Amino acid sequence: FVLEFYMAIYFALWAWFCGLLRPQEKTKRAAAGKWDRMLIHARTTAAPIQSPWVKSTNNLLLAFLLAAAWTTLEWLRGWVFSGFGWNDLGVALHDNWPLIQIAEVTGVAGLSFIVAFGNVIVLTTAYRLVVEARTRVMRPHFDFTVTMAAIVGVLVFGLRATQVSPPAKPLRVAAVQSNVPQQQKFDPQFTKKIFDQFRRLSEIALRSNPPPDLLVWPESSMPGPVLLDQESYKFVMDLVASSETDLLLGAIDEQNGEVYNAALLVSDGGERVQTYRKVHLVPFGEYVPGRHTVPLLAKIVGDQVPGDFQPGREHAVFTLTNPDVHVAPLICFEDTIGELTRQFVLPTETSPGANLLVDVTNDGWFKRSAGPHRHLVNAIFRCVETPRPLIRAATTRLTAFLHQLRRRTREFRLHNGSTFTVAASPRGT
Repeated sequence: FVLEFYMAIYFALWAWFCGLLRPQEKTKRAAAGKWDRMLIHARTTAAPIQSPWVKSTNNLLLAFLLAAAWTTLEWLRGWVFSGFGWNDLGVALHDNWPLIQIAEVTGVAGLSFIVAFGNVIVLTTAYRLVVEARTRVMRPHFDFTVTMAAIVGVLVFGLRATQVSPPAKPLRVAAVQSNVPQQQKFDPQFTKKIFDQFRRLSEIALRSNPPPDLLVWPESSMPGPVLLDQESYKFVMDLVASSETDLLLGAIDEQNGEVYNAALLVSDGGERVQTYRKVHLVPFGEYVPGRHTVPLLAKIVGDQVPGDFQPGREHAVFTLTNPDVHVAPLICFEDTIGELTRQFVLPTETSPGANLLVDVTNDGWFKRSAGPHRHLVNAIFRCVETPRPLIRAATTRLTAFLHQLRRRTREFRLHNGSTFTVAASPRGT
């Protein structure tokens, strides 16, 4: 409820900026600066002496400023209060594979800029045609021509060859979707049911021939903190010890009284555990900004967010038992943030950078709304930007494998709890 009003502020700021930049039109009758008077002038036979709408340079400048303002506000939205980089304008193009390839260079911000710029030019061109029809004076529409040429150029860039040779060493990955209802996840009376569900579904994957190299469970999959809760710890370690498969799962982690949303990679038969603590927390979901300085916010949110998670500090990259595979362990909405995902992929002194993206998420909050689908289409762009394949294991609704060629998406709508196995192709293997 609070988040809705916060997000609306950015649309209001852009509309206000549009008002500041509206062109001023001089006519024989009087100077007019309002949109309704400009439309009246366009419909009258009195020809404007000078209309800013008929100048291509004016329209291009207006489109550039408004598109830049929109993109800037999206950037701010992804940064203020730790950021909520969800559903940027460019995400609407997710199904247009050739067009979105430019995100590899510009990120989603470049697509948002193109959409905003193109729509401003369409609007100014339509109004310009009305003005020119009244004045019967036509000029070349260089603004429209340049914009269309730029869009065609982006499409040509996206249509470049994307076919590559099949990898010599494919990696088999299985993802489990448990479909445990949100209200049961941390209720002690459902602990046995949760264990049974994960055991049954995991054994289905582990019985495949050959067995998967990596088994992925979703966010907060266990009913207790795995490294502290004896029952959860024993369940996880026993399952890994009985197989030759690495296990990546979402879990709650606690240290020195602080609570983290974390991902664990258990490998080498349970002998090695790697931990990543979520760096980018969701405002009003995993913590409440100003909880202690603005008490009203905490009262409005109520028991939906009873306490705050602490943010992690390191972009940890997991290494599987197979040393050629390095995994970026994204948690929940982190797969909607391009800047964060790139931090896992970039090589460092201690890591060559991730060549496989894995997102563990809990979309149970969305229930049967469009939220899970929105989340998935945001994640598509991480494959375009990096470029890396993405395995996405969700608690409910949409578990998916996004191909690193950015041209094919496999979605699995698993309603009764299930598992799927694919052969991924980590970059460089």
